[in-house]
Amino acid sequence: MEEFRRTYLRLCKEGGVAPQESVVAQLQENRAAHSSRLDLSGKSLSVDTCSVLARSFQTDTIFTEVWLSDCMLSEEGAKVLLTGLFGNTTVKILDLKGNNLRSGGAEVLGKLLARNQSLRRLVLEWNALGVWDEAFSLFCEGLASNSMLTQLDLSNNQINQHGASELALALKHNTTLEVLDLRWNNIGLLGGRTLLEAFQKSKCVVQLKLAGNNIPSDTLKALEQTAGHNSDRQHTLRESHRKTQVLCKEIQTLKDKKSNQVTFSPMTEAALALSEQKNHNMKELLTRVKAEKEEQREQQSKERKKEQEVRLETQFSQSMSYCGEKTLLSSDRSKSQQNQIFELKQELTNSTAELKLRLSQTEDRLETEKRRSKQALEDMDSLRQKEVEHVNRNLEVSERALQERIFKLEGQRIQLEEFLSIIFLLLASSEQQERVSALEEKLRSVRSSLQEVQLHCSQQKQTISELQAKTSQQSIEMDGLRRRIEELQQELSGKDQEKVAEVSRVRVELQEQIGHLQAERTAQGGLKEKICALEREIKVLSSNHREALLDKESEMSSMLEKLRLKEAEIQRMRADEANRASYLQNAILTYVQGSPLGHYSSPKK
Repeated sequence: MEEFRRTYLRLCKEGGVAPQESVVAQLQENRAAHSSRLDLSGKSLSVDTCSVLARSFQTDTIFTEVWLSDCMLSEEGAKVLLTGLFGNTTVKILDLKGNNLRSGGAEVLGKLLARNQSLRRLVLEWNALGVWDEAFSLFCEGLASNSMLTQLDLSNNQINQHGASELALALKHNTTLEVLDLRWNNIGLLGGRTLLEAFQKSKCVVQLKLAGNNIPSDTLKALEQTAGHNSDRQHTLRESHRKTQVLCKEIQTLKDKKSNQVTFSPMTEAALALSEQKNHNMKELLTRVKAEKEEQREQQSKERKKEQEVRLETQFSQSMSYCGEKTLLSSDRSKSQQNQIFELKQELTNSTAELKLRLSQTEDRLETEKRRSKQALEDMDSLRQKEVEHVNRNLEVSERALQERIFKLEGQRIQLEEFLSIIFLLLASSEQQERVSALEEKLRSVRSSLQEVQLHCSQQKQTISELQAKTSQQSIEMDGLRRRIEELQQELSGKDQEKVAEVSRVRVELQEQIGHLQAERTAQGGLKEKICALEREIKVLSSNHREALLDKESEMSSMLEKLRLKEAEIQRMRADEANRASYLQNAILTYVQGSPLGHYSSPKK
């Protein structure tokens, strides 16, 4: 800590930069607390300070955590500071929250991820890395080439659909990232689908956060299930690795014990024959398990084919019903449309219920198969451990018996040698020499029997080495079978993920079709409302027209009555005029006849 402070002050002096008081105070606090964490959060850092810190980071420091959240870093300051961390090998955690990093910061972060080989956690919350597509693509390229980062926080970074596709492409190549936070961005439906495809191929991400991204609930659920499957897979892999290490250690200890053993008795042959028989039984058990796995795979493939056929039939029937509905909508807008829509919805609900039921059944089957395989492995491990313990006990008993026998033979040989030496010293007669020769003969026979015992022990040692080779070969076969079972489990998990993705895709398609149908239904409702309004207007107009016709008819009848009256009056007036004319003519005639002219004219006539 003191060395870093001195380096910081020295570099400030060499560069002619005034040391920032907040940075110096924080370094003094870390020195007093003996902390390996450099926390400059909330302190405004100038470009010169960033340059000095970058030069300090270029030499390996004691800091393993660097917290620079809300430091109001400029584009140039962020570039300089991050460049200094390219070759650093001590910093494990870097926090750059709330610094408004944009295109330049995204490019430098991509280079940092591509070059740095020590960073484990990177926090980039509350920045703007996803605004510029090209810069974020460079960041994703650096993430794809990184092989050390395990935790990445990209929440609140305005990542859109294009950024999600670039991130999905990077995750297909990255093999170490386990925790990813993408909350509160603008990923959307298509971005969620691309991420789902990437997570189905990438098996490393075990924790994923996607709240606040306008992603449908079924896609979110599929993503969560994929992360859960990856977590279970990592857990099983760790457990299997731990178990294989324990078994390897036990096998190595057994090999060491067997190599240290020198003599064996005939009891070991029976124990070894028993172990060989048990190994043969284990082989048969493994072959049966393998055959059952193959049968299960074939059955699952048949079930998948049936499900695909049923799904295709349902899709075809849905498309046919949809086309029929379209034609009916274009031809007739009546109650039959509502009945067909109701039937289509009923079919959709039935198909979704069937899919859910089949999915639950397949999940139950997979769970039972997993439990059965795990139980079989545990039983095999326990059986093998019991056999190893039994063989060890038999070997220890035989070793103790052989050692006791050897000790007895050695004691007899020593006693015979002492007795012979005493006889050679005390007796020199022929009888004594004959006895001595007889004793020598006995000694030779004892030595020959000892050699035979040693030869038998060497033969047993050779058979035991052969059996050890056989057991090692069987352990290798067991490991191969375990790996095969793990591969089958991985394939099963992959098939689970494929089924989940297929179900999610079908759900999305069904939701889209339901959305289309609802939109058409709303359009039909609008048309019905318009038709009702037009019918009401027509009724009003027809009533008005009837009233107008009635008024016109009453007017016509009144006019006809007036016309008839007028004609009658005209006839009367004509008759009056004719009467007047006749009266006038008569008057004129009478007047003419009564006048003198009439008298004068009458004779002439």
